[in-house]
Amino acid sequence: MASLDDQELSTAIRNADSPAWSVRAAAGRQLAVSDRLEEATDVIHRLLLDVQDTGVTQETAVALLEREDTIGLRRVLLARSCASETWTAEEIQAALDCDPDWMTTEGADRLIKQYRELATDQDVGVRDEAQRLLARLRPREEWARDSETDA
Repeated sequence: MASLDDQELSTAIRNADSPAWSVRAAAGRQLAVSDRLEEATDVIHRLLLDVQDTGVTQETAVALLEREDTIGLRRVLLARSCASETWTAEEIQAALDCDPDWMTTEGADRLIKQYRELATDQDVGVRDEAQRLLARLRPREEWARDSETDA
């Protein structure tokens, strides 16, 4: 993860409001990989749901997924649950579906474990998205049964 000082964080947050999509996308990437993600939660969410350009959505979502942690995945699932525009929801879904970690057993196992964890999240949107994605991977009864045996 990238370490941002206060000035870099302020600049990235300010750039998130730029009229240029490429500047907003760069801000999304920078904030997404930052160790100060929690301080920019609202800005990241806004960039994931960018109403002007899905390029911003895509760049921010991919950067969050590249973190390979539950925190980044949770942000993406939350945005997917809130996406009111079809193209935004589709862009977020594409980032989830095209995550290169699905290409390795280790990466897929990690993602499934994270989805299982997020399937019990306190936020109903995150929980529903995680459950929806797990159901696409295998029948609901199977992962629910596995979750019970893991507990």
